[in-house]
Amino acid sequence: MHSFTVTGRDVAHAWVAACNALDRKDNPGRTGLHTVVRITDPTSDDAALRSELDRLRTAHGLWPLETVASTLFPATLAARCAGPDELAERYRRMYQAIRRYPGNQRGTYFGRLVSYPAASKTGVDQLGTVIARLRSQAAGNRIAAAYEIDLAAPADAHEDTGADLLVHTAGKDNSYIGFPCLSHISLQLDRDLRVHAMALYRSHYMFERAYGNYLGLGRLLAYIAQEAGLSCGTLTVVAGHAQLDGPITQLRPLLSGTSRLAA
Repeated sequence: MHSFTVTGRDVAHAWVAACNALDRKDNPGRTGLHTVVRITDPTSDDAALRSELDRLRTAHGLWPLETVASTLFPATLAARCAGPDELAERYRRMYQAIRRYPGNQRGTYFGRLVSYPAASKTGVDQLGTVIARLRSQAAGNRIAAAYEIDLAAPADAHEDTGADLLVHTAGKDNSYIGFPCLSHISLQLDRDLRVHAMALYRSHYMFERAYGNYLGLGRLLAYIAQEAGLSCGTLTVVAGHAQLDGPITQLRPLLSGTSRLAA
């Protein structure tokens, strides 16, 4: 079994490190199990690298990275909203239209955060709940984590600062591939009032999805921290299965930093 743990100071460096950890002579399938990518500052990346990667993605018929990131956190919409309650309400009003776009028929990750499938008509707003919980605990006991195993229902109340955002719906998400590859997001509060996040993916494709997912998760974490009155900490992404997909010979110059990509 090929596995690795890498740390990068920002999204770009972490993504490059993870791709290089998969692209090894002793790993001909360029795959890994139980991989860990830690991003020290998930709110930063390299604009030049992202532009080059987007150029290659466009040539291969993939969505821009900003589109991928927005499925996890709609930053433009959030900037126009007064707070998480308005953001959740406006997104829920748009959700049916969003789901008509190709690839969104089963929903989006952010949709699962603000309208998690439940008995209520609008679903459960996990985003608002986790922000309120963190804000409350930051002023009180500051318990670090809930040590959760993914058995909790989103409506459960927890008196702690560890918080979880459920994405995978038991009994509903039964397909072997596709949405949702992201199963769970766990948040932790440290003694310095920084909130950290860990995201668990069942599978992660490094060219098709990972960079955009890192961007979106970092923006989501920063938003949660801001709205809870906390500082943004690190982002850790764990993948049960990771694969360096895509045009590897065109990617390698970017991963080595030696030249521009040839799209």
